[in-house]
Amino acid sequence: MTSSHFADSFKGSIVAIVTPMKPDGEIDYPALEALVDWHIESGTDGIVAVGTTGESPVLSVKEHLAVVKAIIDGVAGRIPVIAGNGSNSTAEAVHLTREAAKLGADACLCVTPYYNRPSQQGMYEHFRHIADAEKSMPQILYNVPSRTAVDLLPETVKRLSEIDNIIAIKEATGSLQRLGELVALLDDQFILLSGDDASCREFMLQGGRGVISVTANVAPEKMSQMCQFALSGRVDEAMNTDNKLTALHQHLFLQANPVPVKWALHEMQRIDSGIRLPLLMLESQYHQQVRQALEIAEISINRTQ
Repeated sequence: MTSSHFADSFKGSIVAIVTPMKPDGEIDYPALEALVDWHIESGTDGIVAVGTTGESPVLSVKEHLAVVKAIIDGVAGRIPVIAGNGSNSTAEAVHLTREAAKLGADACLCVTPYYNRPSQQGMYEHFRHIADAEKSMPQILYNVPSRTAVDLLPETVKRLSEIDNIIAIKEATGSLQRLGELVALLDDQFILLSGDDASCREFMLQGGRGVISVTANVAPEKMSQMCQFALSGRVDEAMNTDNKLTALHQHLFLQANPVPVKWALHEMQRIDSGIRLPLLMLESQYHQQVRQALEIAEISINRTQ
């Protein structure tokens, strides 16, 4: 197993899909199935199940695995499904990885251990242990220092890339300088995915293979088109498409993700209004900004205001 084997599997617009909920916080599986079908019809290239946008911190392990299964069943092999398996407990991450493999996930997305604040060597051992525990499961590293309080440095990524089933990284620093450092260090078969919608166009133009996207939740067709343009070197077309999405890239982070994107999907009548504490639905002072961002992206709300 090598990263080159997966080079065409994990690319383009990969949605970090929300977990739809009813107002009482119960998971809404019919709405999730409808979202999955909509994404596939709209050209989305892959789905991340139960990542940050999927509210992984507030789902029980049982719920987490049930959502992964529902997405895998709904996708039915049409596009890759990447299961979130991250935890600040290495043992829990191993458990989630093994269960995701049993369910038929195509890969796992493993965030750096948060709150514990491990060293670079500690993170290396964490990811190595997870990869070794389920060698059949491709692992995608996930570096998002703004949430985790640790930064997986390029030199550590290089060491981890030498493990056969660690095939990619979702790099969410938003730094193109960091991308350049990774490109310089890593074999060109190692897959680089952006975790930052605002910079993902340039990320792909400078060597990245795609984006794990929040914006794709509400604009799947345009995100797919923009990624296709960027990956094929059609710079002007990528820029023109991305310009329509710029306000969404910004305003979907007016409050903590996934607060704005769940509100936007509710406005679009795609999901109900549920979100779990300690998060709340988007504060009213931000409603108009998100509505305007949807309008700029030519997304219909279809709601009586």
